[in-house]
Amino acid sequence: MSTATIDSKVKRVVSNIRNLPTPPIVFHQIQKVINDPNVSAEQIASILSEDPAMSVKVLRLTNSAFYGLSREIESVKHAVIIVGLEAIKNLVLSASVLDMFKGKNIDDDFQDKFWRHSLATAFGCRLLAKKLRDKVMVDPDSAFSAGLLHDVGKIILVCFLHEEYLQFKEARDNNNTSMDFEIEQELLGFNHAEIGAFLTEQWKIPSKLTEAIACHHGVGEINSESALLCIVYMANFLAKKTFYELDEVYKIGTPDPAVMEFLGICEDNFDELQDLLREEYAHSETFMQLVGM
Repeated sequence: MSTATIDSKVKRVVSNIRNLPTPPIVFHQIQKVINDPNVSAEQIASILSEDPAMSVKVLRLTNSAFYGLSREIESVKHAVIIVGLEAIKNLVLSASVLDMFKGKNIDDDFQDKFWRHSLATAFGCRLLAKKLRDKVMVDPDSAFSAGLLHDVGKIILVCFLHEEYLQFKEARDNNNTSMDFEIEQELLGFNHAEIGAFLTEQWKIPSKLTEAIACHHGVGEINSESALLCIVYMANFLAKKTFYELDEVYKIGTPDPAVMEFLGICEDNFDELQDLLREEYAHSETFMQLVGM
């Protein structure tokens, strides 16, 4: 599924939502300069200095177990030099998303489960991008952001399409065989992957991330450009398989053999990957604090 093929109903529904969250100005400013080969760490630090709260978040994340650096980073400029421009851009995107939905009137149980799964998938993406770098070339920090955002359509459904969400919730409670997106599609005529992809397209985040959000339940035809899509799809599966309860096993599904072949993964690898994901997820504490959990 590409954003070009997203149903017009989704575009109409999302476009009609008032007060839809948008990333802070600092994110868009960094997006504009990040691909400039001459941009300096000092320039990025200067942009971030206009948003002191974001600067603090970037420093907290840089100094957290997420990177496991051996010494403390005391300035944003130093953080840019140590972890790199792409990493800073994705840290700003991640912190922005966590901020945008923090404090919304959301059921506590849903919010807890949503962020835990989003973070588990994000860490799974980062893990796979690192582990499979001989097979596929995907930036681990970009993969993390794509994983964090993959289900953002669900929180839009809960926060801004409440009637539709209540319809879905009732259907979900009476169905223990289908995946969430299948129920959404049948009941509403669209699903959370489409909502998330259209939303992030409006945010003007990199198109590869938007495409990965759109395709996290089905990659479709695989080619040389499918690496990030396959990683997000596989990480979503691994996060469910690793952390979902036994009574939710029907929501996990089975991974597409074509995706597994493309990534060079077989079922024999699942136990090792799940153990590694549990270790990675142990680094999520700082992110949990940022979302108020």
